Amino acid sequence: MIENQDKIALPVGVTLDRFIKRNEDAFPFATGELSQLLRDVALAAKIVNREVNRAGLAGVTGLFGAENGHGESQQKLDVIAHIRFLRALRNGGEAAAVVSEEEDEVLVTGNEGAKYVVAIDPLDGSSNIDVNVSIGTIFSIYRRISPIGTPPAMEDFLQGGNRQVAAGYVLYGTSTMLVYTTGRGVYGFTYDASLGEFFLSHKQITTPGTGSIYSCNEGNLNDFPDTVRSYVEACRSRRYSARYIGSLVGDFHRNLLKGGIYLYPPTARAPNGKLRLLYECYPLAFLVEQAGGMATDGTMRIMDLPIRLLHQRAPLYIGSREMVLEVSPALSDAEHSGGPMLQKAELPVSTAIS
Repeated sequence: MIENQDKIALPVGVTLDRFIKRNEDAFPFATGELSQLLRDVALAAKIVNREVNRAGLAGVTGLFGAENGHGESQQKLDVIAHIRFLRALRNGGEAAAVVSEEEDEVLVTGNEGAKYVVAIDPLDGSSNIDVNVSIGTIFSIYRRISPIGTPPAMEDFLQGGNRQVAAGYVLYGTSTMLVYTTGRGVYGFTYDASLGEFFLSHKQITTPGTGSIYSCNEGNLNDFPDTVRSYVEACRSRRYSARYIGSLVGDFHRNLLKGGIYLYPPTARAPNGKLRLLYECYPLAFLVEQAGGMATDGTMRIMDLPIRLLHQRAPLYIGSREMVLEVSPALSDAEHSGGPMLQKAELPVSTAIS
């Protein structure tokens, strides 16, 4: 027996595939479809990571020359990421349909026997691409309610945040990370490009109950509601740190780990908010609640917001619980009076990997 083996060759850790398999084995009725779907997301993330890292050399930075259905200019990498994720989800066979920020309608994959549908923002923060600032992917997974074996329906995507079975994001930055939940805690995996694998790096992520970071576009301060302006002024008076890079995934990830709040309130230009409920607000709300934080639209819990449109927008206040409550006075009052809105029993029901 060779002594001091660990000192000679340190363990590299638990891969994403192995972690998923271990969790699947813990449930005797798991059949593997959701596990495979998460692997498909991870595969596409590896490919997008490669495209992002060589974007400058490959000439795929800058505008694509078209707008998406929301009137926003598409970057070349927006389109590339959309294609990569759609292709991986279609070829993987476990997604019956996909909703993407880059397309107006439900994208049917042809996998009518699949149990799940996926909502995705393929490349969040794409305006940061040309200046080499962190960008990301956000995804949400639902078990379809249309009959298996039939064409998927729009209603499969309009079930509401509480019906998510999994959600997560990928952060492409100084290191690439995949963070996800299936309702049993939040786990983070860091990509090792030399091995081509995601390795478990953050076990059971919990976010601090409060923090000293606030993230918002203060250029819009004069258009914020009075309560939000007052809160930002309070953050300034307390000498909190203002941290905002214009990439939702990047700002959310920092605040999740360090404690803080991200604010995107309604403004005169965006009276209903700017962020998309289905594939931005819902999945990050699921994650932050699983980590012990909170997400609201200022009046109610994000996960409880009803959804009527695929690309519906909503305001978002998300992060450390105490900070979110302070900027959401109605919810704070409800909690202190024992109101039903914030009872812990209303947190997402745990779902097994299956």
